[in-house]
Parts: sequence; structure tokens; C-alpha cells
Amino acid sequence: MLNIPTRALVRANPLTSTRTVLRPLDPSDALDMFRAVEESRAHLYPWLPWVPFHTDEPAARRFADACVTDWDQGRAMRMTIRDRGTNVLLGVVGLESVVHMHQSCEIGYWLREPAEGRGLMTEAATTALRFAFDRIGVHRVRVAAATANHRSIAVIARLGFRFEGIAREAEFCAGRWLDHAQFGMLAGDFAQLR
Repeated sequence: MLNIPTRALVRANPLTSTRTVLRPLDPSDALDMFRAVEESRAHLYPWLPWVPFHTDEPAARRFADACVTDWDQGRAMRMTIRDRGTNVLLGVVGLESVVHMHQSCEIGYWLREPAEGRGLMTEAATTALRFAFDRIGVHRVRVAAATANHRSIAVIARLGFRFEGIAREAEFCAGRWLDHAQFGMLAGDFAQLR
């Protein structure tokens, strides 16, 4: 069985890296999250099908409320990525589609456009993977990215995931079907990366 700590415990003792702080996404993050998406909407839209539905602060608040419920029910753990020095919200990283029976989950992420290109997502996602494998006890983490989303695939490669195949037309986004490159990482793989 997976060992998912409470949101309150992780908010009180956030996950940290050299430059980032990860905390459970909370309704108090809704305005910052909406502003980050709004600032990067054109950049995020081609790759993330939820962007057109993230239209205002109330939509962001509804999403944050759903994140609380998902965490509390052990379905997903989504965390804000904030700059450790300034507390600016940089993006979100989530452990999604948690399957307790198989001790598995998916990792998903997005970063506001001005924060890209500095290794922040690799740093934050590594912190989330450490949380998944070491603290929660997952055995396997999956991740997928559109085959044309070269920046996301580069992050996945830096994290050390292994390529497992292509899912044809896996997602409808921005008016077109996207093929997904699929990757996986086992607990033993992660241990060897240290």
C-alpha cells in the first residue's frame, strides 16, 4: 500500500530543492496559478488540453478544490512549484493517476514561459520523483509527452526515464491529435540514478 502523507503535513514541511519549493496545490494558490497560466497561455495551449478551460480565477479555484479532493482521496498529488527565493509561482508538478494496487502513478508538469530554459522543471520534477519513490513508496512512474514537444521530452530524458513506445493519437489538443512518446521509471531505475 502506498503511504500518502496528508496535505497539511507536506504544506508544513514542503519539498525543497536548491531553487524550488513544492507544496500541495491549495485554493489559496488559485490567483497565482491563474496569472501564471494567463501569462503563458499561448505557450502552453499547443500541448495542454486543459488550458482553454482555465479561463479565470474561479476556474482556477475549482481546479484547486479538485486538487484538494484528489490528494485527500489518494488519486493525485499536485504541487505548486515556487521559486525558493522569491516565492513566485513557477508552475505545477503532479503525481497523477495513482493506482494503489500497482504502486504506480504518472508525473505531469507545466512551467510558466519566463521560467523555462533554466533547469527548474528538471529540478522540481526530480524532487517530486524522490517524494514518489522514497516517501510514498511507488514502484513505477509513467510519463508521456507529445512527440513534437521537444522541450518536455528533453526534461524526461534528463530525469532518466526509459522510452517505452509511441501511443498514436493519444490526446486531442488545440484542434489536432497528438501522438505521445511514453516513458517509464521503476524504483530500481531511480535508485541507480543517485
